[in-house]
Amino acid sequence: MVVQHNITAMNANRMLGVTTNGQSKSTEKLSSGYRINRAADDAAGLSISEKMRKQIRGLSQASDNAEDGISCVQTAEGALTEVHSMLQRMNELAVKAGNGTMSEDDRQNVQDEIDQLVDEIDRVSETTKFNETYLLKGDSVANGNTKAFAAGDVIGKVDGVTVKAKGTTVATLQDNADIAIGTVELKSSNAAVTISNSDKNTCKAKDVVKFVSDGTKATVTFKDGTEATDTVANIKTNYEISAEDGAGNAVAASATISNALKAETTNAGIDGTYTGNLADLSVGDTVNVKLSVGAAGVSALSSDTKALMLSFQVGADTTDENKITVSMDSMSAKSIGVDGIKVTGSDSTNADKAVDTISDAIKKVSKQRSALGAVQNRLEHTISNLDNVVENTTSAESRIRDTDMAEEMVSYSKNNILMQAGQSMLAQANQQNQGVLSLLQ
Repeated sequence: MVVQHNITAMNANRMLGVTTNGQSKSTEKLSSGYRINRAADDAAGLSISEKMRKQIRGLSQASDNAEDGISCVQTAEGALTEVHSMLQRMNELAVKAGNGTMSEDDRQNVQDEIDQLVDEIDRVSETTKFNETYLLKGDSVANGNTKAFAAGDVIGKVDGVTVKAKGTTVATLQDNADIAIGTVELKSSNAAVTISNSDKNTCKAKDVVKFVSDGTKATVTFKDGTEATDTVANIKTNYEISAEDGAGNAVAASATISNALKAETTNAGIDGTYTGNLADLSVGDTVNVKLSVGAAGVSALSSDTKALMLSFQVGADTTDENKITVSMDSMSAKSIGVDGIKVTGSDSTNADKAVDTISDAIKKVSKQRSALGAVQNRLEHTISNLDNVVENTTSAESRIRDTDMAEEMVSYSKNNILMQAGQSMLAQANQQNQGVLSLLQ
């Protein structure tokens, strides 16, 4: 009998170690709920699982982002609901002011309410915000880029008109800076034809687009296509437009009439006559443009405030397809065209114009609300899709990484039995060498 090596015990101990290791892994899997707890458990499975986890967590956050986007859009749309309500009231008041039974005092009372509504529209535009982002002011945040302009440098183009710097020097201009181009005046294509600009609210020539005179009689053509023919003197009195020589005598002349700009600013001047986007302006109004300066120093001008662009991240990856962008225009009274609207006067002329102006403003607000509603509907569909993808991906990841409890319990029970049997066999193997002692007695 060999006593130096107990091979039977060694074998029993080795197998017991194997069983104990298997039992330990089963216990870990059962207690954690994961089949893969470390890379050694399944290297390839772990890699696939982690990629799926990245996608799941990214898509879950994207769904939350979309929810926030809906809240943001709803905030803006809710504010525009009130703007719509105020415009409808303004339209009601303008129609009322257009009635022939209204006196000048009555129209002034109506004007007072309209002025208050205009101020409230501006307040809504200036104060509506979501998470400290103003939604209805347009893009008023400068990007930090600047550009210096010398006298005569082209600042940019707006509505086809080249805007140049004037004066001796021009200070460095900041991105998103407002530049006053000048004040609106009436000009004719014929220097002999003079127009009265004494009062922007009463100058009747602002409705004239053409003037023709033979020195005795004159004909004016209005914006709506109608004409009026009378003596030169009466046309001058009634419509504040005439053609005269240096001595003040009427002369034969013809001219087209247009709104133009008189450059009266230290920052910028214009090269030529500005005829763009003046339909909603009155004589004497100041025209402003907004400067945009790019990172490369490229500058551009726009007649309107830049729209606020919000981008919602609705995917786990940073691709264009995973972003939903919504544009929100400035909804100030000036931006929608009701700033300075008038219904006062001895007749319904201003009130009639106000009705048309308010109608255009309602269309602009309706267009913006429609765009917001479309984005909200899209976001709701996006959330539904994201939640569905998260659910299915989670299920797939679970099949790869989670423990099959039934299967693992079978393995645990098997290893438990084997471990008990192994301990018993090891004890018996260790007892075999005890027989050697009887030979030594």
